[in-house]
Amino acid sequence: MRQPDNETVGRIFDTLSRRYDTQIDWWERRIMGRPRQWAVPRAEGRVLELAVGTGLNLPLYGPQVTSVLGIDLSDKMLDIARTRIADLQLNHATVRRGDVQALDLPDDSIDTVVSTLTFCTIPDPLQASREAFRVLVPGGRIVLAEHGPATNRVAATLMRMVEPLTVRFGADHLTRDPVPYLEDAGFVVDEVHRVGAMGVGFRVVAHKPADRRSGRARSSTVD
Repeated sequence: MRQPDNETVGRIFDTLSRRYDTQIDWWERRIMGRPRQWAVPRAEGRVLELAVGTGLNLPLYGPQVTSVLGIDLSDKMLDIARTRIADLQLNHATVRRGDVQALDLPDDSIDTVVSTLTFCTIPDPLQASREAFRVLVPGGRIVLAEHGPATNRVAATLMRMVEPLTVRFGADHLTRDPVPYLEDAGFVVDEVHRVGAMGVGFRVVAHKPADRRSGRARSSTVD
C-alpha cells in the first residue's frame, strides 16, 4: 500500500477543511464516543497538540494548561484554527505549520502531548512518537484518542478491505494500532481502553519514564 507523504496529507486536508468539522462531529458522536472530551482534560502544563487541524480541541483545555502549541501540515485547516483562537480569545493557544515527525522544539520542553484522531494520517507514526518522546519532560505524558482495528472480526476484515481506498483518498489508515508505536519509541503505556462502535476507538495514556531503565506497565480494557 502506497503511503501518502507530507505534501499529499496537507493537500488532502486543505481540500477537506471547510467540511471537516461537520463530518468529524458525526463520526465522533456516532462511532468514537466523544474522544476529545476524554483526552483534553488529561492535559496539563505546556501542551503540544499533534496535527491540531481546525483547532476543535483548543476551547476544551482547562486552567491546568498554561499554553498550547498546535502543529499541522494543512494551511487551510490552520486558518480555521486561527479564526477559532481569535473569535474565542484563546490567548493561551498558538498554531503553526510544521511536521510532527521533525519538531522544531527543544528536548524536555513539553509537559503533555495530545493526539486526537491523528496517528491514522501521520506518514510515519513511529517517528512522530519518537519526536513526542524527545520533547516531553521526564515523567511527561502523551494522551491519545485514536481509531484502529475493530475488536469485531468481521468489522476488522471489512476495514482492512477498504483501507487501500481510505489511505489513497483520505490519508486515513483505518487499522493502525497506535500502542506499538509508543512502546517502540520508549514510552511506558499506562492505560489502554477500547471504546466506541465495535471497539474501534483507542484511548491511551503513556508517559516518558524519569528513569530510562523503568519497565513497561500496561493495563487494557474494552468498554
